Amino acid sequence: MEETPGGCEVKEIAILSGKGGTGKSTLSLALFHLFNKEAVLVDADVDAPDLHLVLEPEVLKREDFEGGFVPVFNPEKCSLCGFCEAVCRFDAIEVRDEVIFHPHLCEGCGFCWNACPFEAIGKEREKAGEVYISRTRHGPFVHARLFPGKENSGKLVTRVRMLAKFVASDKKIDTILLDGPPGIGCPVISTLTGCTYAVAVTEPSLSALSDLERLKRLSDHFEVKMGMVINRWDLNEEITEKIEEYGKKNGVPVLGRIHFSEKIVEAMVNKKTIFEWDIDDGIKREVKKIWEYISSLTG
Repeated sequence: MEETPGGCEVKEIAILSGKGGTGKSTLSLALFHLFNKEAVLVDADVDAPDLHLVLEPEVLKREDFEGGFVPVFNPEKCSLCGFCEAVCRFDAIEVRDEVIFHPHLCEGCGFCWNACPFEAIGKEREKAGEVYISRTRHGPFVHARLFPGKENSGKLVTRVRMLAKFVASDKKIDTILLDGPPGIGCPVISTLTGCTYAVAVTEPSLSALSDLERLKRLSDHFEVKMGMVINRWDLNEEITEKIEEYGKKNGVPVLGRIHFSEKIVEAMVNKKTIFEWDIDDGIKREVKKIWEYISSLTG
């Protein structure tokens, strides 16, 4: 276990998927419901957050997230020589009767403000998103929004994780659920690093199996133990067997198998977790089994 900023021990459980659409967020919401206000939920998919659509959170605290640097032009010092336009490789600067800056093209490389012979270009950090601490019917929720076209999503994930630890310490909660982004890129690395355990949500398709293998290599690199949940396992039992065989050979236990049900989609459309909707008891039992395993982890 890792200590929170307040000194309390906390376990962080990352819910991941090698690809999108496997049911990762559905599982995260169901587990959050079962913890019954004894866990902090984090939406770590900051590029495309969606948990707020179901949870309808009440925002208690909001803070700005600063991204990279952007140039600031001083017209009093500028001679309109055009040197900044010449050195910019991203066509973000045009010099006519005045300097025209295209922020959506700027990569923040710093060439222009370092190259300007008149020191007419400064720099400042831009607002790239917002971070929220919220209250929901199931417990505390930390989430964020990265503005379109902005970067540093890995840094933003790190920030929401840190805030979740502060919330956990304040509420004396010992579990943080991280609903991670799909794939294995930078935001996933920021989600997985230092976690107690990872749960990979997969489905019976060859692409999902391939992505599961990549996710396992990533979790091994960061020395995080991983189990898996096979969602919609009954849609292709042959590939489900291949996934289970892979798990046996590579130390990835199957924590649960959830069969396909259109009722799950209905629940999400109606902004409900599966435990707040009329869904097959077999599915609920499987999710409870996963929850019991996660609850038993001690780091």
